[in-house]
Amino acid sequence: MCCMVIGQTYNSDSIIGTTIKIGNLEVAQNDFPKEMTWIEAKKACVGLGSGWRLPTKDELNLIYQIKDKVGGFANYHSNNYYWSSTEYDYNYAWFFSFDLGSAYYDDYSEGSKFTTYYVRAVRSF
Repeated sequence: MCCMVIGQTYNSDSIIGTTIKIGNLEVAQNDFPKEMTWIEAKKACVGLGSGWRLPTKDELNLIYQIKDKVGGFANYHSNNYYWSSTEYDYNYAWFFSFDLGSAYYDDYSEGSKFTTYYVRAVRSF
């Protein structure tokens, strides 16, 4: 077990599961069970240890291209938005829609680092 975000505890094995490899990228089998803010998402991924991190928007696009192989995205969540590590500026970061297959940044409310979205961890090897 590892301590993650705001007192929540996750079993890292249940998040990582059986990883999927794409080139030199390893993708966790499962999402974290709850949506998180961007800062919480970054901390939660690092908290898995051994180089786990939040994916970039380009990595999320790559994952989207083989989403059926990776699994767990299609119709899994109501909004299917996932955080990327790619920042737009101090207050905003890019997020990726697995419904539409595109990365977004929106300077109104969506994309604010305080908005909560789903998280899938990755690491390079």
